[in-house]
This record gives sequence, C-alpha cells and structure tokens, in this order.
Amino acid sequence: MNTEDQNENLAGEGTPGNEPPESPASRDMDSGNMEPGKAQPGSKSQFNKYLNLLVGFVKSHRWARVTLTSAVILLLLLLILSVPVYLAPAKQHSWGKSRAECRPDSSLLENRAIRRQISATRNEITRLERRLASFVPTQTYLVINTVDNRFSLYRNRKLIREGYCSSGSYTLLKTEEGDKEWIFKTPRGRLSIQGKITHPVWRKPDWAFVEEGLPIPGPSDPSRYEFGVLGKYAMSLGDGYLIHGTLYQRQLGMPVTHGCIRLGDEDLDAVFNSLNVGSRVYIY
Repeated sequence: MNTEDQNENLAGEGTPGNEPPESPASRDMDSGNMEPGKAQPGSKSQFNKYLNLLVGFVKSHRWARVTLTSAVILLLLLLILSVPVYLAPAKQHSWGKSRAECRPDSSLLENRAIRRQISATRNEITRLERRLASFVPTQTYLVINTVDNRFSLYRNRKLIREGYCSSGSYTLLKTEEGDKEWIFKTPRGRLSIQGKITHPVWRKPDWAFVEEGLPIPGPSDPSRYEFGVLGKYAMSLGDGYLIHGTLYQRQLGMPVTHGCIRLGDEDLDAVFNSLNVGSRVYIY
C-alpha cells in the first residue's frame, strides 16, 4: 500500500459512515437512561465504606460503645413504657362493646313456681325499701363521717350543707400512777341532740389536768371552768360529748379532739340553727 492509500484510510476513520458501534451500556450512560430501581454500584460501596468506618470507630472507642448501649437501652425502656400508655385506652374503649344482652325468657314465666318466687321477691324488696325509708328521718338531721372528718346536713332527705369537722383522735392517756386512763374516741351510732347551749363554758374534766401535767382539783374548783374555747354554740349528745366550735380552725378535717365534734364558725351557726332538741345525729 502506498502513502496515498494510507492517508485515505486514516481520513476515512473519522467519517460518520465508519464509526465503531456503541455498546448498550455506553448508550445508556450517554442518554442518562438508568433502569429504575437499580442503585449505582458506587453509592452502595460508599455506604458500606461509611458503615465499616462507623463500626470500627465504635469498636475502637469504649465511650462510644457505652453511649450506643445506653441509647439502645433507653429506647427499649421508652418502647416498653409506651405500650400500656397507648394500649390501655384502646382496650378501655373496646371493653363492653361486645357484651351479650340479657333478655327475659318468656317460657320461664309459664312456670307457676317461678312466678310465685318472682312475686315473693318483689314483695320482699318493697318491704326492705319501706324499712330503709323508716330509718331516714324526713326532718333535719346531721351525718358525721369520722373517717374523712366531714359532716353533711340534710333537710327533707336533701343535702343542704356539708363541710369539714374534727373528731376523736383515738389516743390513750394515762395518769402517772396508772390508775386512770382515757381513750379519746367519738361515739358512733344513731344519737340525738339532747340540749342546745349559747356561749357555752367548758367544765374541764380530770383528763384535761392530767394532760397538762397539773394536779386534779376538786369538783367545784374555779380552775375547772374555762370560757371562750367551745365557740359560740354547743349541742349536747349525752355522756359529756358535744358538737361545738373551736379556736383551732386549721385543724378541721383531722382527728384531733378528745371525743367531741368540732365545727367551723359558719358551719356551727348553720347546724345550730337547723337542728332542734331531739334531731337525729348519725355518726360513723
């Protein structure tokens, strides 16, 4: 081949008609048409590289391992605690939705013995309701709860006033010789107002002097009488127990008395003006 033929062949390699065929991969890369859903190999290897670096860092540093372990434990605890918080309300709303309905069986009512038993049960219920109503007075009465130290005043079986009171402390007091002792408890049961007193004077019993460490005076000694400690009113329940006022308003609602019932000034005024001699007082 001469020199001119070689030049023609070299010139012919650059012409469009003699271009080498392109591979499918090169066509896809040039046109930017990557198949969807397939990650490029370079991005996957780069992720593995960063993951290996992170694992190596955690393994080589103790504080990193401790921090990672603590974070995992904390997440598990939060997950465990969140289960009842979100699961309990869902269960609560689902309860009772699929209860079976109870319907009377008309075939049982055809039995004469069953009808007699139903009639007897209804008569017994009516009798018990009437007996219960007989225990509840229609006039004004007072109910005292010594557990919660609260009182409730009723009129015509309707609540008209309620509030805090103080009842017996149930503490034990003994003399130094041990020959006498007292338990400061409030009597319970169905009692009644036996007397009403305005501007009462407290006649101090023996235990009041023992509690103060003083000698017990005679029955008519002037030191036994103390004014202004029982409030404006007092109502007698018998056996020395009173419903009266108090100088210690902050102790209302607590069992701190020697057996009497203490009321606040406004409550005492309302109870005193509502109850009469003979009115019922229920203490439990």
